[in-house]
Amino acid sequence: MEDDQLESQELFEHFRFEADGGQSILRIDKFLVNRLESTSRSRIQAAAQAGNILVNGVAVKPNYKVKPRDSISIVLPSAPRELKLIQEDIPIEIVYEDESLLIVNKKPGMVVHPGLGNYNGTMINALMFHLKDNPLFQAGEERPGLVHRIDKDTSGLLVVAKNEIALNKLASQFFHKTSKRTYQALVWGNMEEDEGTIEGNIGRNPKDRKQMWVFKDGSDGKHAVTHYRVLERFDYVNLVECRLETGRTHQIRVHFQSIKHPIFNDREYGGDQILRGTVFTKYKQFVQNCFQVMPRQALHAKTLGFVHPVTGKEITFDSELPEDMQAVLEKWRRYTGGREDEL
Repeated sequence: MEDDQLESQELFEHFRFEADGGQSILRIDKFLVNRLESTSRSRIQAAAQAGNILVNGVAVKPNYKVKPRDSISIVLPSAPRELKLIQEDIPIEIVYEDESLLIVNKKPGMVVHPGLGNYNGTMINALMFHLKDNPLFQAGEERPGLVHRIDKDTSGLLVVAKNEIALNKLASQFFHKTSKRTYQALVWGNMEEDEGTIEGNIGRNPKDRKQMWVFKDGSDGKHAVTHYRVLERFDYVNLVECRLETGRTHQIRVHFQSIKHPIFNDREYGGDQILRGTVFTKYKQFVQNCFQVMPRQALHAKTLGFVHPVTGKEITFDSELPEDMQAVLEKWRRYTGGREDEL
């Protein structure tokens, strides 16, 4: 959402409450606001709208009435941890900012939020420094202002909320899939059609929990749809534009792997192998050189559009492909164009 987005992540329980046998019938947002320290009712309502509040294992809306003996869980896309977030003066590319939000063009290799093994040096650490006078970024929240995310080695645009109103309104748009995002990816192979759609339920790989998996029989996982169109063909690889109808973890990466067109140099999903082309040494050397120029998956979150939480106007942002991806595309253009490439 990539293919990284909050709604796409595996959920971890952060809080659990048990309603006792004498519990009176009460809306769940009122029930929780009295039990969660320093948490507003609006934030609880936003969490419920995003499917992060479960009662007896089932997601509920903010108007759900708590009943005696109900088991209430609050789940989030990241595992609980005790380390406190710290401010770090890390350069980030802010392409737009106003009183309600900012748009960041994330560089490849930067982790969006702290997690196991990445407790500093993340975009959230950088934002906490940039917005150190902002109350939302002083409250000790684990993911302040974060509405969605993209993978460490995916580059591109992210929107960050600067206050509670913007956070709730933006979260609702991403949850209901009314925001508009396109990605560009370099994938192995020549797509048969110029445009197409990939469908297949996505869930954790039963054999490797770090990977996602497409359950083609629909028996497991969550419904996922990716639309694509071919922008440029290089015989052995294609540049494609992707539009997500859903937002599952690693959706673009695992969907293209499932149709045997993995993303170029995606180590996690087999794209770091030479999957198309010739057996000639020069070609192999050319591909390895491309891998060195861009030592990550060739995936970029290029455009981002949504309704501004204050003005109500639809705004759209576009970003250039990062230098490493542009360099690799140019190498493929020269190679397949019959011109000598510098190896």
